[in-house]
Amino acid sequence: MSVAARSGFAARGLIYVLVGVIALQIAFGGAGGGHQADRGGALDELAGKPFGSAMLWIVGIGLAGMALWRLSEAVFGGAGPDGSKLSRRAAALFRFVFYCFVSYSVLAYAAGDRGSGSGSSDRHTDDVTARVLDWPGGQWLVGAAGVGVLIAGVWMAVRAVLKKFREDLRIGAMSARTRRVVDFLGVTGGAARGVVFAAAGVFALVAAVRHQPGEARGMDDTLRGFRDLPAGPWLLALVALGLAAFGLFSWCVARWRKL
Repeated sequence: MSVAARSGFAARGLIYVLVGVIALQIAFGGAGGGHQADRGGALDELAGKPFGSAMLWIVGIGLAGMALWRLSEAVFGGAGPDGSKLSRRAAALFRFVFYCFVSYSVLAYAAGDRGSGSGSSDRHTDDVTARVLDWPGGQWLVGAAGVGVLIAGVWMAVRAVLKKFREDLRIGAMSARTRRVVDFLGVTGGAARGVVFAAAGVFALVAAVRHQPGEARGMDDTLRGFRDLPAGPWLLALVALGLAAFGLFSWCVARWRKL
């Protein structure tokens, strides 16, 4: 199970590094190589590299390993004194479902279904938001989802700034210099990831209030939204570097996570 978990963190890290690189290209007027700054764009980018097809299979299998590990946490409890708490098990079960979906989409893409893993997060978000808004009470549901994503983003950022990630890492196995690097990547990357989630939550709230599904944004449009602000290119560049830092931090987690 340890190998499955560490493979999953490594695969997650690669996706975030690629998203960060694409977003950095977009920040200064580039087209990001024609790719979206989201998971689908990262897979497109990876597929175009030497041995890209093999790498897609490796990433998909690694994410499946992450799903399997999260399931084991939900059933048997995780590491640490709080690992068996109901809240931790419930969170692990949610992550199991999430990584099942992500790993399936990546593996389907690797198998040749180019409409699976590479779909635009923006188009998917618009479609889902439009469907929900048409339901009775749909505005309230979209608004509640927006609030949930906003709170999750703030929670991610605060935990990163407070270095809560240290609780899950074998800090004693690191040298002083390594600890400083891991802390920097964890704080920077976690804060940037939280900011992106929080911004996406705000856009979902706007979509609910205005009853306009097009106001909701996936990851790519959320990141491009930063570019439209004052000093936007530099702000997006900072966020992009932060997302890449989170990818590097995920590789550190793959090495030093308590399992």
